[in-house]
Amino acid sequence: MKHLVLALLCAMAGHAHALDVTDDRGVTVHFDKTPQRIVSLLPSLTESVCELGQCQRLVGVDRYSNWPAVVKTLPVVGGGLDPNIEAVVALKPDVVVLATASRASARLEALGLKVVALEPKTHADVRRVLGKLGELLEVPPEAGALRVWRVIDAGVSAAAQSLPPRLKATRVYFEVNRAPYGAGTSSFIGETLTRLGVQNIIPQELGPFPKLNPEFVVRANPDLIMVGERNSQGMTQRPGWERIRAVRDKRICVFPIADSDVLVRPGPRMAEAARMMAQCLNDKAG
Repeated sequence: MKHLVLALLCAMAGHAHALDVTDDRGVTVHFDKTPQRIVSLLPSLTESVCELGQCQRLVGVDRYSNWPAVVKTLPVVGGGLDPNIEAVVALKPDVVVLATASRASARLEALGLKVVALEPKTHADVRRVLGKLGELLEVPPEAGALRVWRVIDAGVSAAAQSLPPRLKATRVYFEVNRAPYGAGTSSFIGETLTRLGVQNIIPQELGPFPKLNPEFVVRANPDLIMVGERNSQGMTQRPGWERIRAVRDKRICVFPIADSDVLVRPGPRMAEAARMMAQCLNDKAG
């Protein structure tokens, strides 16, 4: 009888590590055991894997994954949207995590690799993706996704509480790309601005990251502009932009490249991003 119980326990233990994960494409991916070798092709996913305490499972990353510092020692397999397929295959990953927009999914799957596509675009998405990664890596929620989300949420709230009430009426334009693309109200950046209590000039109906006519920004006339160093060149020379209140009053926060990475990645450093935005508001709009 004892041997039968032991055999059953062993069988149960063997099955405990098999799992099915449904990704953001709606595709359910089956794993016979918990993935140990991971290639990440999206910086926010790289950061989330590490924040869940599983950095050691990463065996390769895309060229933009640069935090935490330890990931800079890993093999780089090209861009996240169009990686070097041969380089990914050579790393023999148990799973490749990437954005739903990546063109690599079908090619990697055709070569027999497991692919999980996850793309956080909102605060709720970040929480959900942390949970999905925790499920994939079999990290208990209390030690992983829930813990990380509580830190993010508390940090954003603390950043909001650090702002004086007089800044609540500040009208903000956050440029994410010089095309120009702006961060709309429904994006994770827009949601952070809303939680900080300020007003986003880009309404929800335009979507999360709409491409804008530069004249739209002139007409909206923001009090404050936030932009990364990469995208700031030539911004104030655009036709009519000298009339914008933020440009006229020099209320423009130009974030260094390292800070821009924090601001535009929907992942575990969103509380840090909120603190940066709050500091900008205090410095320029106060």
